[in-house]
Amino acid sequence: MTPLAGALLGVPARQWTSLLPGLLAAVALGALGIGASQFVGARVLGLAKSPVSPVMVGILLGMLVRNLLGAPAFVRPGLRFAVTKVLRLGIILLGIRLSMFEVARLGLISIPVVVVCILFGILFSSLLNRWFALPARLGTLIGVGTAICGVSAIAATGPVIDAKEEETAYAIAVITVFGLLAMVAYPFLCPWLFDDPTSVGLFLGTAVHDTSQVNGAAIIYSDAHAAPRALDVAVVTKLVRNLFMIAIIPWMAVRYHKSQTASGERSRVALAKLFPLFVIGFVVMAAFRSLGDAGLASGGAFGLWSAEAWHQGCATVQRISGYCLVVALSAVGLSTDFRAMRSLSVKPFLVGLGTALAVGAVSFAAITVLNSWILR
Repeated sequence: MTPLAGALLGVPARQWTSLLPGLLAAVALGALGIGASQFVGARVLGLAKSPVSPVMVGILLGMLVRNLLGAPAFVRPGLRFAVTKVLRLGIILLGIRLSMFEVARLGLISIPVVVVCILFGILFSSLLNRWFALPARLGTLIGVGTAICGVSAIAATGPVIDAKEEETAYAIAVITVFGLLAMVAYPFLCPWLFDDPTSVGLFLGTAVHDTSQVNGAAIIYSDAHAAPRALDVAVVTKLVRNLFMIAIIPWMAVRYHKSQTASGERSRVALAKLFPLFVIGFVVMAAFRSLGDAGLASGGAFGLWSAEAWHQGCATVQRISGYCLVVALSAVGLSTDFRAMRSLSVKPFLVGLGTALAVGAVSFAAITVLNSWILR
């Protein structure tokens, strides 16, 4: 039982107690976010569906607590667990919303926009990096973080290009700042840019950096505009972006080492570490939903549940997914310490700002150009 539980949770059983303080803090902030959202919607505005996202409230409360009061060291393991494991669990369970056919269709329509944004982001960050005379490795890290998968891509790329610890820290700080800004700003900008939730989901899935930030932005937009399809499209688009780590990061390693003519060494890339396993979980949940829905035509889902029980069960899984995402994103806010970034040079932030804005502009342009056939 212990090895299985350790595998599922990603930490040894003996470390579970160290996770509780941070997890409880994230759960408390998430509960406050949900309560505040419901209060504003029901009591203040008299609406059945609140336009105030609990994710937005949880993130802002977390940032306020972290930067005004601080976060003691004993809560940080639990916060890291929430930002990684709880977030991934929420994404996996989110797969129950979609059929396999819909996942495949959304994945295919997102590929052209994803490819354009990734290639442009990496090349543009390299140009800016040269212009500001920063180390090439730093530009590479900012580029892959902006274009592919945020902090995860930076962490995976750093070792294969022999990045220094401070370069990795700089890149993560840059991605965190501009990813958070994009997460908050883009959901409110999208109604001015697009007329349909599919385009919004494609934009948020390609223009926002980290997986947690994409989910946060999509939930904020979806809650404000009653557009769950935007969340579905954004999640699938981001998962497609994540999969591109398998190809892009080895390419970065080869490109870097070819430029180091004096070095005969080559860093090996473990592809298994680059593949985001929660993508498989998301697809499995979508397949489970598809098979269950198909079984309703012959009398019951998997021969076990009536149509009513099946739909209620799917709705319950969706609610659990929502709670996981609120808790995880509240932990993102509680993990964001802006004071730690004060000593950093402004040049990497200018590279990050320029790359983030450029990728957003390219994403908008690509969606606009391809809009005539993407939505068919």
